[in-house]
Amino acid sequence: MRDKIIIVGGGFAGLKLARKLNNRKGQKVMLIDKVNHHMFQPLFYQVASGRIEPSNISFPFRKIFQRSHNVQFRMTEVQTVLPDENKIITADGTFSYDKLVIATGCRTNFFGNEKMENLTFGMKNTQEAISIRNHVLLTFEKLIIERSRSDDGNWNIVIVGSGPTGVELAGAFAEMKNYVLPRDYPHMNFRDLKIILVSSTEKPLSVMSTEAQDKSEEYLKQLGVKFLRGERVTDYDGDKVSLESGKTIPSNNVIWAAGVTGNIIEGFEPDKIVKNRYIVDRYNRIKGFSNIFAIGDIAYMETPKYPHGHPQVANVATHQAANLAENFQKKSHKDWKEYEYQDLGSMATIGKHRAVVDLPDWKFQGLFAWYFWMFLHLMLILTVRNKLAIFFNWMWSYINRDSSLRLIILPSKKNRTEQ
Repeated sequence: MRDKIIIVGGGFAGLKLARKLNNRKGQKVMLIDKVNHHMFQPLFYQVASGRIEPSNISFPFRKIFQRSHNVQFRMTEVQTVLPDENKIITADGTFSYDKLVIATGCRTNFFGNEKMENLTFGMKNTQEAISIRNHVLLTFEKLIIERSRSDDGNWNIVIVGSGPTGVELAGAFAEMKNYVLPRDYPHMNFRDLKIILVSSTEKPLSVMSTEAQDKSEEYLKQLGVKFLRGERVTDYDGDKVSLESGKTIPSNNVIWAAGVTGNIIEGFEPDKIVKNRYIVDRYNRIKGFSNIFAIGDIAYMETPKYPHGHPQVANVATHQAANLAENFQKKSHKDWKEYEYQDLGSMATIGKHRAVVDLPDWKFQGLFAWYFWMFLHLMLILTVRNKLAIFFNWMWSYINRDSSLRLIILPSKKNRTEQ
């Protein structure tokens, strides 16, 4: 009888594990996700700024596994786990398992502020990235109609959080302001349009090296981004952003990139969870279980090198998935290999010819770092077709600092009414 493995979540961790188990004898795999495609999250900011199409970084699961003999896909949402019965309850029925792997990843963390969650934009999935693009482009259309009587909030794009997502998005919108909008709207003056990056730290990219932090701040300044250091957002009412210092910023365009929190599934006792992540051992087994695992952003594993858990990055997710797949192939648990993360570095890009790269033994910035960033991300894209599509869009943008992807696509009135 084949071992039935259910994988919940098709992000970097879940997809990597499913692909590693693909067509393996003795294992029947079911991949479950709320959407029907894998999303390449590092390039969401380019979707949000109209540089690439969502389809270029989205990969349908059924296409990926259409020739698989042992991997099935189900599009549904897991609601509860019943560990004592080896079952999961979904919106479309109940499924049993021999092994359960939770790889549900993270969502934007609004730190319990429901008003902020309702009024600002996160960027953790394709829909959110498209919503940002639509909203910002609609703002520009509003500006040209209202002109001088437009309220001040339309002239400020506020990005909260100065990690890689925030920095890259700020750079993309700054380049749009400097090179694209003046050609799209030749009768408008965009000098008053401000890209504002709000950071709770003194430097952007606080998890990277001092060299990367200093250089990224220099790049942001060159592009005209206003960097607010040591500031925390305390409130947002849809019209103005309130800061801890007492200052306010009028804005109708606020993007929240200030943190993430785990997507926890019901069914586990509180002692199995810390920092909204499942506590796992060195084999990614959830505390107290021998057949339930968690990998990627949702897993909290303490090791001598990482006593406070691993960083929530794609490298950790894919490496944990690969290690777990190898362990699943071994006959005895005694032969299982403990997970040990080797940090391969981090990087970020802040506009054309501007990037920072931190490798374990080498740190560099500028033009070469920008080419390195592009090459690595292009190689990580799954299909040749998508690699070529992204490469073409990048080259077109490189030559003329423009793209033809600034489409405003809104749901029909009928759909909006039904929602």
